[in-house]
Amino acid sequence: MKKMSRITFEELSEFNSDLRILLKKYRSLNDDLEVLRKDLNDEPGEKPPFSFHISGLGIKTCIIKVKKIACKSLKGKGVNSGLRLVYAHFEKEERIVFAELYHKNDKENEDRERLKRNFR
Repeated sequence: MKKMSRITFEELSEFNSDLRILLKKYRSLNDDLEVLRKDLNDEPGEKPPFSFHISGLGIKTCIIKVKKIACKSLKGKGVNSGLRLVYAHFEKEERIVFAELYHKNDKENEDRERLKRNFR
């Protein structure tokens, strides 16, 4: 768990597994996620077109998908790296839980079952 100026960041164990796998291909990913944490600390909600709320899950938790993640390991791609981050935003608690990280070439969409299993 990491605490920045106001938002507490946590990760699901499945997220950590996703990260370990992706770090083999994208060595800068830890640094890239740190930059993203700083951005989320300033503006934790959805920011179209970079991120948006995922609806239709049948849960009350606010789930947001970030589509535009800058990855230094993908030179020349900028924020169009193809990496996707899914997180739960608990506004009142000032807490974010990273739920899933994947590359769009590896899978089409977020794991909705994982989100339903871990959040209400």
